[in-house]
Amino acid sequence: MPAFVRKGAPALLGAGTLCAALLLTACAHPEPTGPAPATAPAPEKSAAAPATDARPRTAPRVPGLGPLTQARIPDGATQALVVTGATENSNTATAVLHQRAPGGRWYEAGGPWPARNALKGWTADHSAGDLRTPIGVYRIGDAGGRLPDPGARLPYDEDPEFAISGTGFRGESLEGSFDHVIAIDYNRVPGRTPLDKERPLGAAKGGGVWIHVDHGGPTQACVALDRDDLRTLLVALDPAAEPVVVMGPAPELAR
Repeated sequence: MPAFVRKGAPALLGAGTLCAALLLTACAHPEPTGPAPATAPAPEKSAAAPATDARPRTAPRVPGLGPLTQARIPDGATQALVVTGATENSNTATAVLHQRAPGGRWYEAGGPWPARNALKGWTADHSAGDLRTPIGVYRIGDAGGRLPDPGARLPYDEDPEFAISGTGFRGESLEGSFDHVIAIDYNRVPGRTPLDKERPLGAAKGGGVWIHVDHGGPTQACVALDRDDLRTLLVALDPAAEPVVVMGPAPELAR
């Protein structure tokens, strides 16, 4: 049966129906029928990149030493006595004790002290009687002398056999030169008195190279320091620091 409506009703009903549909659409939350479209993430704010130094970093070196010489110093060594001559033929030098700080930087811990070396200077190939001091990096771990221990932490051998007489190259007296000595580990057995005469490289390569009291002239092969400076050095050297001596002419040490 056909619907019966009043005249004019279609317009009124149509408007009401439309309003109701709009209200329902605005309040309803129908379940999505497919995946939500992907949305691009908001771009992050980029902070300014910190300035960086692209230059390669090098390990700290003892002042005056080049990379080749520095590389010969053992990793565990934190004390280095650097004895520097001006040229290959110089028989006077300067000695400075350097200490390595916990951060790796080396700093001066003693000296500079005037020093002497062999009459004819330095050599990279020392042999007995050549009157030259061997160039290189050597451990220093044993001491001794005719006089009592001045307070050294290194093993110290007090022995009357360290007495010496005679004259040096300039006619100066050698007496008292070995009142205190520090053995340089060139062609010797470490851990023994400096008086020990065993030569692992053979007698032809020399030996008995010490740091001893300055007698006022060049040495046979040793390094010599003023008496008070040597005593200061003896007290400063620490076996736990695995001390070494680095010695030679400045151009060679700078390599």
